[in-house]
Amino acid sequence: MTTDLLSPFKLNDTLELQNRVLMAPLTRCMADDNLVPTQDMVEYYARRAQTGLIISEATIIRPDAQGYPNTPGLFTSEQIQGWKKVTDAVHANGGKMFAQLWHVGRVAHPHFFDGDVLAPSAIGVEGSVPRMRELTYITPKAATTDDIKSLVADFAKAAENAMEAGFDGVEIHGANGYLIDQFLHYAANVREDEYGQTPENMSRFALEVTDAVISAVGNERTALRLTPGAYFNMSEDSRDKAVFDYLLPELEKRDLAYLHGGIFDDSTRFDSLEGKTTSEFLRAGYQGTLVGVGSYSFETAKEAINDAKFDLIAIGRPLIANPDYISKVANNEELVAYNDEMLAKLV
Repeated sequence: MTTDLLSPFKLNDTLELQNRVLMAPLTRCMADDNLVPTQDMVEYYARRAQTGLIISEATIIRPDAQGYPNTPGLFTSEQIQGWKKVTDAVHANGGKMFAQLWHVGRVAHPHFFDGDVLAPSAIGVEGSVPRMRELTYITPKAATTDDIKSLVADFAKAAENAMEAGFDGVEIHGANGYLIDQFLHYAANVREDEYGQTPENMSRFALEVTDAVISAVGNERTALRLTPGAYFNMSEDSRDKAVFDYLLPELEKRDLAYLHGGIFDDSTRFDSLEGKTTSEFLRAGYQGTLVGVGSYSFETAKEAINDAKFDLIAIGRPLIANPDYISKVANNEELVAYNDEMLAKLV
């Protein structure tokens, strides 16, 4: 049977999507100086409400989560009210929206906040802050167990805040070299306590955050993004696969809304994953609802979904270039090609 990507898809008993095309999370750095969503952001997301589900740009859970300028937050009442305007506009246009909850870990920068940069271990990364290249990264502080408890609680609080802001659910950002992902990879995690050294221990923080968020908003409104292949500021390590081999069945028990890969190009094969792509590896270890992402066109995504490689597709850059992406693919209209100059403004 050929799947129609534009027909409705039931995520679970509480959420039905109008189609299988998701808007991938896209960091645009367009919040105001208090990290409050702007009117431009209201209009930007509202124009894309034809997608089955909008995943917000990564949104920080507390001040020390910030590593880029003008990324929105979900920890002050002003930010919550700013997001409420966004979700109201998306819902008015018939759409649904999840908030992506984010802590950048060791690529945070104290330029943005007072306090320590927290990470699993005191291992820094080379380089400087995107869009603010004068700010070079510093060596982080290894999070204490009390720090970890506080982080878990703040992920859960941000999830509650997301529901207050009118989101339909949350996606925990556990991918792309940020805090949760740092715990999952040997290149960033050399801890010798209950959060390091073994697959079970290295998965502990990700599972504690997931469980806390589920307790706050329900499993049917909780999703997670993962990148098993070492990616962004981390080197590959063949030991990493065992961490995800442990983690994926544990996540499947939790009956999440969905699991989402995080990769720019899903044709990339990782030696550390025995030559598999991100979606191949995730599908082999996780039988729940899976979202594919990474340089797919509508047609190649349809082919992959028909081949049962994943269930939903997240589209990124083509949705920057084409706010009316869904109506264009539905009517076989030509898409505007994406280019990096489009990042300078919200359309």
